[in-house]
Order: sequence, then structure tokens, then C-alpha cells
Amino acid sequence: MVTREQERPQPQPSGTLDLIEDEAFILVKAAPRPSETFGETVCCAGVDLNENWVRLYPVSFRQLSDYQKFRRWDHIKYRWSRPQVTKDGRSESRRVDPHSIEIIRPMRQSDRNKLMSRIAVTSLVREHETGRSLALLKPEILDFWHERRGQDEIAEREQVLQRLRNQQDMFAPPALIPPRTSPYAFKYRYRDDDGVHIGTCQDWETEQTFLMRRRDQGSEQAALHWMQRVFGEEYPTKGMGLAMGTHRYRLHQWLINGVIRVDDDPQLNLL
Repeated sequence: MVTREQERPQPQPSGTLDLIEDEAFILVKAAPRPSETFGETVCCAGVDLNENWVRLYPVSFRQLSDYQKFRRWDHIKYRWSRPQVTKDGRSESRRVDPHSIEIIRPMRQSDRNKLMSRIAVTSLVREHETGRSLALLKPEILDFWHERRGQDEIAEREQVLQRLRNQQDMFAPPALIPPRTSPYAFKYRYRDDDGVHIGTCQDWETEQTFLMRRRDQGSEQAALHWMQRVFGEEYPTKGMGLAMGTHRYRLHQWLINGVIRVDDDPQLNLL
């Protein structure tokens, strides 16, 4: 891991067509959003070798080759260009060339705690004032619950997903077909230095975990009980952080883009 004292110069493209090679440790895979332009896309975020946040988009995950499908904590290499300011002016945003993505190796467990300790913050107001739109927040978790999505929202998402399924090449493997929409949204009420807030998890892994538990547990209610116990009780007790990001058009609005579980360790001043 590169230390702050060893920071390398940050390359900056001079235009939207210039491609810069960089590396990052992936910390967030937000829940996939159907896009008529890019298909099923995912907004991923992490930190570069200088521990500066980067936002990688659009990543059409189900169109990546198997050897490119990175996970949380993977160290990856990629090429990027600056998005058009009119589409995304946030300083951390990177428009990724998906063909350039290369997985180097997963981050070691011992390095994860150290990284989380160094980048964790307790105030999103301060982060916004410094011009940042991504942060790892270490809050006090007050509550966790689920809410059923409205039928109109579920139907709209499913219609787009079905159109994407219908557009799949007839020889495309089933793995390329997007998953179903989670019928539930999962929410946290939390306290940081700025007060008490409520946020909905936009995390890919949170929604996918529920769908897997529903299959494994054999019932929706059992899966919801499991989510409450693990995300609402075990994670806050053992140690966790919220990966936060601002809305593209409402820079004051912070969203929960990821739920990151890392062990608390007072000796290292970790999460």
C-alpha cells in the first residue's frame, strides 16, 4: 500500500478522449440500475494507490469477461477518461474503458482494517465543504429496517429488465440476463457529527444478499429476519462503515452506496 508520504502525482486527462491508466481497490458496488444506453450498469467506487476516492462508471458487469468481474476488496487496473462536466462534474468520477479492466489481486484481510481506519470520517458536511463526493462514514447505527417497494416502482424496474432480457443475443449464456429486482428497500437510521439521518442502502451486495437468503431460507420472512439480525445487529456490534456518495445532480444529498463490515480493533483505531 502506498503511504501518504509516498504519494505519486495524480494523472489528469486534458480532455474526455484522453485515456489514463490507474489502479484502485474496490470498496463499493452499488445496486445495478437498468440503462437503456449501457444495459445493466453498476456504479463502483474505491480508493486509488494514494487512498483518494474514485468513482468508476459505467460498468456493465454482466458483459465483462469472467476474468474481469472484480469483487469488493479487489485491486484492479483500468483506463479512464474524464466525464463531460455537463453529465458528471464530481471530481472523483472516472469514465472507464471496460475492456481495460484487469484484476491484480484481492486485498489482504489485515490491510483492509488498516485502510478503513485511515479513510474513515465522522462528518459528511466537512467532506462536502472540501469538495469531496465520496466518503467512508463511521456513524453510530441507531436502527435498521426494510420497506416494501411500491408496485409501480417494481413494475417499472421489471419492465426495463425484461426488455434487456429480450434484447440478449440468442447465443448469450443465461448469466448475462440481469437478476430480478429486490422487492424490499433496506434502510439505516444513523448518527454522525452532523446529526441523525435516514438513508436507503443502494448497495449491490445488500440487495443480492437478501435475494440469496430468500432462496436459501425458503421463505421471504425468514430472509428478512436474517437481514435484520446480520445487518441490523451483528454488523453494528462487530464493526462497520457506510460508503457514502453524493447524488449526481444534488451534491448536498448523500446516499448509502455500500455497507462495509470490518472488525473493530481499538489497538489500531480501526472502524
